[in-house]
Amino acid sequence: MSSPHSHSAFDKIIDTIEWLAALFVGIVAFNIFLAVVLRKFFDTAIPDSYDFGRLLLGILIFWGIAATSYRGGHITVDLLWTYASPRWKRLIDVFATLVLLLVVTVQTIMLFDKVANTYRDHVLTYDLNLPTWPFFAVAWMGDVCAVLLITIRTYRLLRDPEALATPTTGTGH
Repeated sequence: MSSPHSHSAFDKIIDTIEWLAALFVGIVAFNIFLAVVLRKFFDTAIPDSYDFGRLLLGILIFWGIAATSYRGGHITVDLLWTYASPRWKRLIDVFATLVLLLVVTVQTIMLFDKVANTYRDHVLTYDLNLPTWPFFAVAWMGDVCAVLLITIRTYRLLRDPEALATPTTGTGH
């Protein structure tokens, strides 16, 4: 069994990324709440509220991918895994995590292309004419964090699977 401090740098990275994802949930919720209150009670709107909402939702999605990828909190089908031996469970986990790493890495490369194109094309919001590429860049950073966390998960599955099962880092599956 590994010591509680053997992966403290990994755990700090994981916790920071998860807190950032939670922060984006709060920002999206606040934006929606404020827009509804202003519209309902003051008959006014936040300029670019719709653009901010959709751009923030994109950020939330990619940071959510990062937050769920490490913990294994995404949707899974465990029919085969449930009845497998511990050795096969580990092999299934490693294979599934490697496939996820490949898919998210390709997605991250493609999203960087979207950030570059949005910057190059000078895409602006409707009301305030603010550039949208910073929103795409923050979403892309969430995807980069997902790749980092999936890589840490893969490392731990291969080297120290018990680290994924500790109470401080979730159940691992």
